[in-house]
Amino acid sequence: MDNKELYEKISKGEKKEENTYYGERPVFRKKGPSKLRQQFGRGMTAFLVVAASILFYFALLRVTELSYGAGEVFGVLKPVVYGCVIAYLMNPIVDKVDRYFAPFLERRGMAKSKAQSLSRCAGIFLSLILLFVLVGTLLNLLIPELYNSIRNMALTLPNQISDALNKLNEAQLDDSTAGALIQTAIEEGTDMFMTWMKTDLLDKTNEVMTNLTEGVLNVLSEILNILIGLIVSVYILFSKELFARQSKKAVYAVFSAEHANMILHLMTKSNEIFGGFIIGKIIDSAIIGVLCFIGLSILNMPYVMLISVIVGVTNVIPFFGPYIGAIPSAVLILLVDPMKGIYFLIFILLLQQFDGNILGPKILGNSTGLSAFWVIVAILLGGGLFGFVGMVMGVPTFAVIYYIVEMFLDHRLEKKRLPTDSDYYDLSSYVDSEGNYRRPGEGAAPAEEKED
Repeated sequence: MDNKELYEKISKGEKKEENTYYGERPVFRKKGPSKLRQQFGRGMTAFLVVAASILFYFALLRVTELSYGAGEVFGVLKPVVYGCVIAYLMNPIVDKVDRYFAPFLERRGMAKSKAQSLSRCAGIFLSLILLFVLVGTLLNLLIPELYNSIRNMALTLPNQISDALNKLNEAQLDDSTAGALIQTAIEEGTDMFMTWMKTDLLDKTNEVMTNLTEGVLNVLSEILNILIGLIVSVYILFSKELFARQSKKAVYAVFSAEHANMILHLMTKSNEIFGGFIIGKIIDSAIIGVLCFIGLSILNMPYVMLISVIVGVTNVIPFFGPYIGAIPSAVLILLVDPMKGIYFLIFILLLQQFDGNILGPKILGNSTGLSAFWVIVAILLGGGLFGFVGMVMGVPTFAVIYYIVEMFLDHRLEKKRLPTDSDYYDLSSYVDSEGNYRRPGEGAAPAEEKED
């Protein structure tokens, strides 16, 4: 074999070996960083800390512009946000269909992938049909009744207010000093109210009518965003497993295994809390609205549909919702008939007792795990920062934060081999200087709490 043939043979062997070796992804060996790289890493860390501090300082100076920019981005992505919300609400129906229909198709001899695809199409189609039927039925029932109620209220409310004020002015009080002061206060209050109705209220009405065109355009824009959101929700429901896998992949790629598992656990727990609370609260409020409509119809109350909608919508807000809806509704009924207003307050009190003690616990259970005190704190904080949406979403958000804090505290106590149940920390219990839980008359902490 001459040199030329040997060279060609070696070249072919190297090419073959190169094709097999470099065709696969190389595996990097774990080696410690060099001293130069360690020094470079420390310098880079210091640089990043300084750069982050400067960026944070300038961000504080430009917080108004940043918030405006975030609002603009949110406005552009509104259809996506609506699509995510709609998909989240329709997801339970899609999951139910997938759970039963896909196995049924597989038992009929259909391939697994084709059965899952057909089942997903059927679930999305069914959820959209239910959504359209529900919205269409509500609009068909509510809009005519709401129009009549608001029209009657607009026609009769000024005369009712005027009659009520006249009755207050004509009220006969005793001749004492207190009676004279009350009579004077009523007259002055009446004059101030009538002046406000003739001046400020009229100006506000003209301002509202001037901005009516802009309001109609905003409503049409929101309707368009919701329609686009429906289309987006279909794509989300079709690809939800892909999005879940991509998110899980990204979490494991960025974080360590321990931290990634904790993040995924918190995401699962958050989905459990939000899903149970939101869907349960919507069902609960719908039932309360229907019961309110039936009760007010039996009692022959005025503005039946309008008040039922107000009570049902405000019932979505935990704790304060019933009072927020009942107070203006009671005022409207009192202006028509004071006795009916009293009957309405009694009826709402009984209805909310039924909701709080029987219906609500049956539907919601203990989905948030919060006590009444923390529910009030969450509503006040969320409502003060984000308005109506904050009052509704504040409770599940605070429940997630509460769960994270409780998990962190339990972890710290477990490391110290102390009980995690709050019942153990009464006034008589203590932890000695050696770190052992003690209670007078008992030994150390319970065996299950003291195990490694």
